[in-house]
Amino acid sequence: MTAAGNRSVVALVTGSHFVNHSYIVMLAPLVGVLAARFDVSIAAIGLAIGVQNAVILLLQLPLGYLSDAYSRTLVLGISLVLGTLGAVLTATATSYAWLLAAQFVVGVGVAGHHPAHYPLLASASTDDTRGRAYSVHAFGGAVGLAAPFAVVAATTALGLSWRTALWVLTAIGAVYSAYCLLRFRTVDDEITRPGLAERPEERPTLRSIPGRLQSLVRTLTASEGILGLTVLAFLTSIAAWTIRTYTPSLLAGGYGLADGTASALTSAMLAVGAGLILAGGGLTDRIGAGPIVVAGYAALVVLSALLATLSLPLAGLVLVLLLSGSISFSRPARSTLADRLSARADLGKNFALVTIGISLGGVVAPPVFGYLIDTAGLGVSFGLVAGIGLASLGLAWRIVRDADSDVLRTATGVESD
Repeated sequence: MTAAGNRSVVALVTGSHFVNHSYIVMLAPLVGVLAARFDVSIAAIGLAIGVQNAVILLLQLPLGYLSDAYSRTLVLGISLVLGTLGAVLTATATSYAWLLAAQFVVGVGVAGHHPAHYPLLASASTDDTRGRAYSVHAFGGAVGLAAPFAVVAATTALGLSWRTALWVLTAIGAVYSAYCLLRFRTVDDEITRPGLAERPEERPTLRSIPGRLQSLVRTLTASEGILGLTVLAFLTSIAAWTIRTYTPSLLAGGYGLADGTASALTSAMLAVGAGLILAGGGLTDRIGAGPIVVAGYAALVVLSALLATLSLPLAGLVLVLLLSGSISFSRPARSTLADRLSARADLGKNFALVTIGISLGGVVAPPVFGYLIDTAGLGVSFGLVAGIGLASLGLAWRIVRDADSDVLRTATGVESD
């Protein structure tokens, strides 16, 4: 494809990232409202979010295999269509059990977006532009994370119900999904499908599944760097899910802000984070992934510790809250490290593995931290986030150090022991 065509693919995938991420967090700004509506605890709503992430986790490797072996756009279509169906079911929920089932369907849909997106981005970019492609993609996802909070703040200000907010998000997603899938029908097969050499020689059968699974596990566990990034993604996801799910509760319960104001400030935090993602992608291409990764996790430690004090003055609170978006700064660099540590034929599976770490964090964080907030309080819970950030910083430093050592050995022809 031409450079313009490749940019079009990046733009389409970025829009898909926006839609999927808005579906992922559509319950987050409504935790308190839904807990009251269905007469359950905050932890129970956290569990509903956890159900969605559990499904995403379970489907990562199967959809990563499907993307690598057959069709990236098939996985993309599954993601957008089923994700939208789940959003419709969420908006129409009349009981807590219905809400759980709806989030299950959202999870089935959203599970496919990373296994489809990253191979599409890698095929539509070059080594010199990949960091920026990943940063644009991450920017779309970050804006998608901010969108539900902005919509809820707007509908609350207008006196509209929580269902209206969910229907607005669902309508946006449905319209874009139709547009995106129609546009991808004109994209070359060299981008939407794996190369002939990367496709399996024969179709899988029931008898071949155990052997294929063993081969897949061997491939995935062969890279210590990818496994390290998976653990790092898990730790980061716990921190990120806690911050974006319970920051409205922190602002309302810990600092006494009105619910609408808390949602608006959380949306602003995520929007600033989206802008910093673009900056992080450009810097990743200029100075390398390592320094950006370390800087992002250092910011997570400091800023979450400050929020946990529950004693910041209003001006300081707003400043720290907006800067908390800087934890997204390192996301393009982390994706670039995963790309750098992956063979082309394993790209979808490796990003699926890293996404398993992200999804596992989404399974753990909402219910566990919802319980901690109910029992131990907001300050203790956000203090624990700072501790998780510190562990992430140490692990990130080690991954970067080892990756740089591998590159040096390759460049000088020196083999490791």
